Amino acid sequence: MYLSVIAPVYNEHDNIPLLYEEMVKALKDFDKEWEFILVDDGSVDGSFEELTKVAEKDPAHIKVIGLRRNFGQTAAIAAGVDYSTGEIIILIDADLQNDPADIPMMLGKIDEGYDLVSGWRKSRQDNLSRKIPSVIANKIIGHVTGVPLHDYGCTLKAYRREVITGFRLYGEMHRFIPAYANTVGARIIEVEVKHHPRRFGKPKYGLERTAKVILDLFTVKFLSSYSDKPIYLFGGSGLFLTIIGGLLLLFLAVRRLGWGVSVLASPLFTFSIMIFILGFQLIMMGLLAEMLTRSYYESQGKRTYTVKKLINFKSDK
Repeated sequence: MYLSVIAPVYNEHDNIPLLYEEMVKALKDFDKEWEFILVDDGSVDGSFEELTKVAEKDPAHIKVIGLRRNFGQTAAIAAGVDYSTGEIIILIDADLQNDPADIPMMLGKIDEGYDLVSGWRKSRQDNLSRKIPSVIANKIIGHVTGVPLHDYGCTLKAYRREVITGFRLYGEMHRFIPAYANTVGARIIEVEVKHHPRRFGKPKYGLERTAKVILDLFTVKFLSSYSDKPIYLFGGSGLFLTIIGGLLLLFLAVRRLGWGVSVLASPLFTFSIMIFILGFQLIMMGLLAEMLTRSYYESQGKRTYTVKKLINFKSDK
């Protein structure tokens, strides 16, 4: 198998037949073996039944994974990747806002030697309440990770298999795959892709997703920069706090000796230190918990999802 296209599906009943038609049209002249894996993420609108019909129509290309409940987009993508067999993996949304017609162009970039081809919805067909936060988030993510892409949130991306299978995905981490790939020296290019208005259904995510992305960004930065040398973060932060605390104590001592002001008469100092340390500890606890979660899953070979049914797969995994 050369190409695996993966689409997470959640309540996209009306879009599924059209998505299948567009995918077949886009790959009709593709002369290598390909599969289209559709992962139903606990849909409640009959999407799984529609996926079953499509799979029965084209068993040579269409494979369906049905998850037992809604685990989220990242877990659905992880399921598709785990059950895929292609050398090249392409992720695409099922809502038809991404255009399958862009896939051949992206494969061409892979043939040029790139390891990851990231889509950029330059003419994004969404309202301002979605576009403005996205622009801000992309700039922050690019600055923090060192991979300055215009559109981290665009699902349409093409990967060489070794780039996307070296780590597990949690939370909203699928959007940070380019950052992970960059840490192993992947060649990354960003290309403009088409983006269409949604025809059927409703958007599944709102502004509340921004908070999750920001928290995941802390994790990505920690894992990419400090997972193999955490003393640089913990020790450096501790040293900084120690120096600040020492300077404050020196200031209070000088003020006590020079002007007779009591050191204990400054509740603002004590309150500020307590609040700062509390916040610092909470962040550290969150990062440690993230590491423990990964150890829990990966040391036992656990996955972040459970599969209810597989269609047109030769063997179970």
